[in-house]
Amino acid sequence: MNHTEMRDWIRRCLHSTHPIDAITGDHAVAGIAAEERSLMPAAVLVPLVERLSGYTVLLTQRTAHLEHHAGQISFPGGRAEAEDAGPVDTALREAEEEIGLKRQHIVEIAGFLDLYQTVTGFLVTPVVGFVAPPFELTLDGFEVAEAFEVPLDFILDPKNHEQRGMMYKGQQRRYYVIPYENRFIWGATAAMLVSFARRLAGNPLQI
Repeated sequence: MNHTEMRDWIRRCLHSTHPIDAITGDHAVAGIAAEERSLMPAAVLVPLVERLSGYTVLLTQRTAHLEHHAGQISFPGGRAEAEDAGPVDTALREAEEEIGLKRQHIVEIAGFLDLYQTVTGFLVTPVVGFVAPPFELTLDGFEVAEAFEVPLDFILDPKNHEQRGMMYKGQQRRYYVIPYENRFIWGATAAMLVSFARRLAGNPLQI
Protein backbone atom coordinates (compact mmCIF):
# COMPACT_ATOMS: atom_id res chain seq x y z
CA MET A 1 0.00 0.00 0.00
CA ASN A 2 1.54 3.33 -1.06
CA HIS A 3 1.33 6.59 0.88
CA THR A 4 -1.81 7.82 -0.88
CA GLU A 5 -3.62 4.51 -0.44
CA MET A 6 -2.62 4.39 3.23
CA ARG A 7 -3.84 7.92 3.83
CA ASP A 8 -7.15 7.22 2.10
CA TRP A 9 -7.60 4.02 4.10
CA ILE A 10 -6.94 5.74 7.42
CA ARG A 11 -9.25 8.60 6.50
CA ARG A 12 -12.07 6.21 5.59
CA CYS A 13 -11.67 4.17 8.78
CA LEU A 14 -11.70 7.22 11.03
CA HIS A 15 -14.73 8.68 9.31
CA SER A 16 -16.70 5.44 9.54
CA THR A 17 -19.90 5.00 11.52
CA HIS A 18 -17.91 4.04 14.61
CA PRO A 19 -19.05 6.45 17.39
CA ILE A 20 -16.29 8.93 18.18
CA ASP A 21 -17.89 9.70 21.54
CA ALA A 22 -17.37 6.17 22.86
CA ILE A 23 -15.30 6.18 26.04
CA THR A 24 -12.46 3.81 26.75
CA GLY A 25 -9.77 4.36 29.28
CA ASP A 26 -8.04 3.37 32.45
CA HIS A 27 -11.32 2.53 34.20
CA ALA A 28 -12.55 0.49 31.25
CA VAL A 29 -9.24 -1.35 31.09
CA ALA A 30 -9.52 -2.21 34.75
CA GLY A 31 -13.02 -3.57 34.30
CA ILE A 32 -14.39 -1.33 37.07
CA ALA A 33 -16.95 1.43 36.99
CA ALA A 34 -15.79 4.96 36.31
CA GLU A 35 -15.84 7.29 39.28
CA GLU A 36 -18.58 9.90 39.53
CA ARG A 37 -16.47 13.00 39.21
CA SER A 38 -15.90 15.99 37.01
CA LEU A 39 -13.38 15.30 34.25
CA MET A 40 -10.97 17.84 32.80
CA PRO A 41 -11.16 18.02 28.97
CA ALA A 42 -7.87 17.39 27.19
CA ALA A 43 -6.62 16.41 23.75
CA VAL A 44 -3.57 14.75 22.25
CA LEU A 45 -2.22 14.75 18.74
CA VAL A 46 -1.55 11.36 17.15
CA PRO A 47 0.97 12.53 14.51
CA LEU A 48 1.38 10.27 11.47
CA VAL A 49 4.57 11.28 9.68
CA GLU A 50 4.96 10.49 5.98
CA ARG A 51 8.44 9.00 5.56
CA LEU A 52 9.87 7.42 2.41
CA SER A 53 9.77 4.00 4.09
CA GLY A 54 6.15 4.45 5.19
CA TYR A 55 4.17 6.25 7.86
CA THR A 56 5.49 6.56 11.39
CA VAL A 57 3.90 7.64 14.68
CA LEU A 58 5.65 10.51 16.45
CA LEU A 59 5.82 10.01 20.23
CA THR A 60 7.45 11.74 23.18
CA GLN A 61 8.99 10.60 26.42
CA ARG A 62 8.03 12.76 29.36
CA THR A 63 10.59 14.06 31.81
CA ALA A 64 11.03 12.22 35.10
CA HIS A 65 9.97 15.03 37.45
CA LEU A 66 6.43 15.68 36.20
CA GLU A 67 3.47 15.24 38.53
CA HIS A 68 1.46 13.09 36.11
CA HIS A 69 2.85 10.19 34.06
CA ALA A 70 6.49 11.08 34.71
CA GLY A 71 8.91 9.33 32.37
CA GLN A 72 6.15 7.69 30.34
CA ILE A 73 5.85 7.64 26.57
CA SER A 74 3.00 9.77 25.35
CA PHE A 75 1.54 11.82 22.53
CA PRO A 76 2.00 15.57 22.52
CA GLY A 77 -1.04 17.06 24.19
CA GLY A 78 -2.59 18.34 27.37
CA ARG A 79 -5.56 19.99 29.01
CA ALA A 80 -7.90 22.27 27.11
CA GLU A 81 -7.59 26.00 27.66
CA ALA A 82 -10.41 28.53 27.57
CA GLU A 83 -9.13 30.06 24.34
CA ASP A 84 -9.09 26.72 22.47
CA ALA A 85 -11.81 26.42 19.85
CA GLY A 86 -12.06 22.66 20.38
CA PRO A 87 -10.00 19.47 20.74
CA VAL A 88 -8.21 19.96 17.42
CA ASP A 89 -7.07 23.41 18.52
CA THR A 90 -5.97 22.01 21.89
CA ALA A 91 -3.98 19.20 20.28
CA LEU A 92 -2.26 21.47 17.76
CA ARG A 93 -1.45 24.13 20.37
CA GLU A 94 -0.01 21.57 22.77
CA ALA A 95 2.06 19.93 20.01
CA GLU A 96 3.57 23.29 19.13
CA GLU A 97 4.25 24.14 22.77
CA GLU A 98 5.68 20.75 23.78
CA ILE A 99 7.74 19.73 20.75
CA GLY A 100 7.71 22.74 18.43
CA LEU A 101 5.67 20.97 15.73
CA LYS A 102 4.31 23.88 13.70
CA ARG A 103 0.74 23.79 12.47
CA GLN A 104 1.76 24.24 8.85
CA HIS A 105 3.38 20.78 8.93
CA ILE A 106 0.06 19.14 9.85
CA VAL A 107 -1.44 18.86 6.41
CA GLU A 108 -4.71 17.17 7.37
CA ILE A 109 -6.72 16.13 10.41
CA ALA A 110 -7.70 12.55 9.57
CA GLY A 111 -10.22 12.06 12.37
CA PHE A 112 -10.59 11.10 16.01
CA LEU A 113 -10.19 8.03 18.19
CA ASP A 114 -12.41 7.14 21.13
CA LEU A 115 -12.47 9.52 24.06
CA TYR A 116 -10.15 8.24 26.76
CA GLN A 117 -10.72 8.66 30.49
CA THR A 118 -7.62 8.61 32.68
CA VAL A 119 -7.35 7.81 36.37
CA THR A 120 -5.86 11.27 36.84
CA GLY A 121 -9.19 12.85 35.94
CA PHE A 122 -8.81 13.82 32.27
CA LEU A 123 -11.16 13.05 29.39
CA VAL A 124 -8.83 12.95 26.39
CA THR A 125 -9.76 13.38 22.73
CA PRO A 126 -7.10 11.75 20.49
CA VAL A 127 -6.79 13.76 17.25
CA VAL A 128 -5.15 11.92 14.35
CA GLY A 129 -3.24 14.14 11.93
CA PHE A 130 -0.96 13.65 8.92
CA VAL A 131 2.39 15.40 9.24
CA ALA A 132 4.55 16.38 6.27
CA PRO A 133 8.34 16.51 6.65
CA PRO A 134 10.81 18.08 6.65
CA PHE A 135 10.39 19.71 10.04
CA GLU A 136 12.54 20.49 13.02
CA LEU A 137 11.37 19.91 16.58
CA THR A 138 12.14 22.13 19.55
CA LEU A 139 11.40 20.23 22.74
CA ASP A 140 10.08 21.85 25.89
CA GLY A 141 12.81 20.65 28.23
CA PHE A 142 10.57 20.87 31.27
CA GLU A 143 7.98 18.43 29.93
CA VAL A 144 9.64 16.42 27.16
CA ALA A 145 12.86 14.44 27.48
CA GLU A 146 12.87 13.04 23.95
CA ALA A 147 10.83 12.68 20.76
CA PHE A 148 11.05 9.63 18.50
CA GLU A 149 9.13 7.80 15.77
CA VAL A 150 7.79 4.25 15.55
CA PRO A 151 6.79 2.66 12.21
CA LEU A 152 3.01 2.61 11.85
CA ASP A 153 3.18 -0.95 10.50
CA PHE A 154 4.74 -2.02 13.81
CA ILE A 155 1.97 -0.33 15.78
CA LEU A 156 -0.76 -1.92 13.66
CA ASP A 157 0.57 -5.47 14.05
CA PRO A 158 -1.47 -7.15 16.84
CA LYS A 159 1.49 -9.42 17.62
CA ASN A 160 3.13 -6.35 19.18
CA HIS A 161 0.21 -5.67 21.56
CA GLU A 162 0.95 -7.29 24.91
CA GLN A 163 -1.36 -7.40 27.93
CA ARG A 164 -0.04 -7.19 31.46
CA GLY A 165 -1.53 -6.86 34.92
CA MET A 166 -0.87 -5.02 38.16
CA MET A 167 -2.56 -4.27 41.47
CA TYR A 168 -3.72 -0.67 41.85
CA LYS A 169 -5.61 0.50 44.94
CA GLY A 170 -6.63 -3.06 45.70
CA GLN A 171 -7.92 -3.72 42.18
CA GLN A 172 -6.37 -5.97 39.57
CA ARG A 173 -5.75 -3.78 36.54
CA ARG A 174 -4.91 -4.86 33.02
CA TYR A 175 -3.12 -2.68 30.53
CA TYR A 176 -1.45 -2.82 27.13
CA VAL A 177 2.27 -2.67 26.49
CA ILE A 178 3.85 -2.18 23.07
CA PRO A 179 7.59 -2.95 23.35
CA TYR A 180 9.64 -1.21 20.68
CA GLU A 181 13.41 -1.58 20.62
CA ASN A 182 14.49 -0.57 24.13
CA ARG A 183 11.26 1.27 24.97
CA PHE A 184 7.96 0.26 26.52
CA ILE A 185 4.87 2.11 25.34
CA TRP A 186 2.16 1.44 27.91
CA GLY A 187 -0.81 2.94 29.74
CA ALA A 188 -3.06 5.43 27.99
CA THR A 189 -0.75 5.82 24.99
CA ALA A 190 -0.59 2.08 24.30
CA ALA A 191 -4.36 1.74 24.75
CA MET A 192 -5.00 4.56 22.28
CA LEU A 193 -2.62 2.98 19.76
CA VAL A 194 -4.29 -0.40 20.14
CA SER A 195 -7.67 1.30 19.72
CA PHE A 196 -6.33 2.94 16.55
CA ALA A 197 -5.08 -0.40 15.22
CA ARG A 198 -8.40 -2.08 15.95
CA ARG A 199 -10.32 0.76 14.30
CA LEU A 200 -8.29 0.31 11.14
CA ALA A 201 -8.83 -3.45 11.33
CA GLY A 202 -12.57 -2.93 11.77
CA ASN A 203 -12.60 -4.43 15.27
CA PRO A 204 -13.55 -2.76 18.57
CA LEU A 205 -11.05 -2.51 21.41
CA GLN A 206 -11.23 -5.69 23.50
CA ILE A 207 -9.09 -6.72 26.47
